[in-house]
Amino acid sequence: MPAARSNTSERDDEPFVEVDPTGRFGRYNDLLGAGAVKKVYRAFDQHEGIEVAWNKVRLRNFIEDPVLINRLHSEVQLLRTLKNKYIIVCYSVWLDEEDSSLNFITEVCTSGNLRDYRKKHRHVSLKALKKWSKQVLEGLEFLHTHDPCVIHRDLNCSNIFVNGNSGQVKIGDLGFAAIVGKSHTAHSILGTPEFMAPELYEEDYTEMVDIYSFGMCLLEMVTMEIPYSECDNVAKIYKKVTSGVKPQALNKVADPEVKAFILKCIAEPRARPSASDLLKDTFFSEVNDDETVPASSA
Repeated sequence: MPAARSNTSERDDEPFVEVDPTGRFGRYNDLLGAGAVKKVYRAFDQHEGIEVAWNKVRLRNFIEDPVLINRLHSEVQLLRTLKNKYIIVCYSVWLDEEDSSLNFITEVCTSGNLRDYRKKHRHVSLKALKKWSKQVLEGLEFLHTHDPCVIHRDLNCSNIFVNGNSGQVKIGDLGFAAIVGKSHTAHSILGTPEFMAPELYEEDYTEMVDIYSFGMCLLEMVTMEIPYSECDNVAKIYKKVTSGVKPQALNKVADPEVKAFILKCIAEPRARPSASDLLKDTFFSEVNDDETVPASSA
């Protein structure tokens, strides 16, 4: 039918609504995702012939503070140097003063984020969940042992991404990671309340906040329920987290080994194992890094 052909050709000829300063990356109008201060669009790398993600942070959402904007720019610049197979690649970063935005180009994973992927594939073996978890920890170990140390601060299943054909997962959304240097402490509140460690609210924390968030990610992977979904507002979550009340979803974890491992991750900060320690845990003794685990049936 001529109409169908015409739509296809229009799609093939889809114009870029914006091109980066080098002329390499072109942005389409398709929104892949949006957060409080950031929008992610479908884009194309003309040099490599691959689809990429164009992340746009609106700087007018921040206080008119050039120091903060420069710091944000330098931190996102650092992301370009983070080369690890469990971390989303950042190809380019630039400030657009005219548009009052910070832009950065990242790779796109074929199957979207882990939250949606897990909902789509309800029958996943424990072995597959362990494999995903191990890859996330490998990414965290890389960030935490990096010099300077990098704390993600907002790890949750919506910013862990999946290549479904290989079962590979990667940590993304590092745009607001804290580069904390040798002190290993940071002092600003940022994150997704259900996944935030209690000490994050105290504004005095280390990279161990990521281990807590990882524990909550594993809890969500196992139960397919966002932790603290029994709470209907942020204040109630804050009250439970800071007073040490565990999420109700934990009662749905039938496997004692999995439950014990999650509890290790969400323990008091000083008792939490590092990513390196967790990778040596017997929990992963059956997981082979080179083996791909399909996410179909268990």
